[in-house]
Amino acid sequence: MLRSLLIYLSKAAWAQNLITSWGFAWRTASRFIAGTKLEDAIRVVGELNAKGINATLDHLGEHTNTPEEAQQAAEDIFATLYALGADPAARGNVSIKLTQIGLGLDEALCAETLERIVARASRNKTFVRIDMEDTPYTDKTINLYYAMREKGYDNVGLVVQSYLYRTEADVRRLLQNGTTIRLVKGAYREPADKAFPKKADVDANFDLLTKILIDAALALKSTISADGRIPPIPAIASHDEKRIAFAKSYAEKVGLPKSGLEFQMLYGIRRDLQEQLKKEGYPVRVYVPFGTHWYPYFMRRLAERPANIWFFVTNFFKG
Repeated sequence: MLRSLLIYLSKAAWAQNLITSWGFAWRTASRFIAGTKLEDAIRVVGELNAKGINATLDHLGEHTNTPEEAQQAAEDIFATLYALGADPAARGNVSIKLTQIGLGLDEALCAETLERIVARASRNKTFVRIDMEDTPYTDKTINLYYAMREKGYDNVGLVVQSYLYRTEADVRRLLQNGTTIRLVKGAYREPADKAFPKKADVDANFDLLTKILIDAALALKSTISADGRIPPIPAIASHDEKRIAFAKSYAEKVGLPKSGLEFQMLYGIRRDLQEQLKKEGYPVRVYVPFGTHWYPYFMRRLAERPANIWFFVTNFFKG
């Protein structure tokens, strides 16, 4: 019930106007967000890289309302790609949401903009991960990913969500062309006819999908690029130690080299686990969000973990 409420609030304009007016809200959100400016994010990439950890940058934003807003979002993404390209030593790539660049407005405009972004990333020798949003956009997102691959771009990958019934079939199809996949549990509110309502089922499906991804990585000899920018096929994005332990155990059982399996975590969450995995020899990538449109992302982080809500509440009483 609480998770559903927080996800509802993440999309409610009245709640956004109210909560973002509270000074302590940003103080709490900044635990999970690198900053409001690109230079903040680039600084964090440098700090992570110094620890041997890779990064993916997300200039926050989604559901733009006009073509002009979508174009501005694209310009912000170009600036991020330029900043990464300007430093050959930067071990990072970018993640984007398609509603940020106009998917909810005009699919043709979104496709054109996405190709420009992927082409720019290709010139900068880096990678674009297309985030998965809620189910009204699932098919459109997958179709646009395929459109980029059909145009010859291989520096683009996708996110899938283990809480959806359809995901196993999607993953098996995506792996036919060696898609690099970030596996997440899912952070949106979905109806019971589309998503597993019970956490145990979501976890079981996550482990099944992990096995499928690891098997594909082994068969295709997938590995992370030497510069850390291009991930291997499986990117296991979780802070759940049981899911991580399962992935490690299964990869070791089938003989997948550690370089063939990447673990991804969110900025500001479980830094201890990030560094532990790195010490064990696994590639680790931190998802680094930044920008002024932080509210929806922040509310979804509150919905995911009760500990995050407690952190928010204690800041409320501190003023």
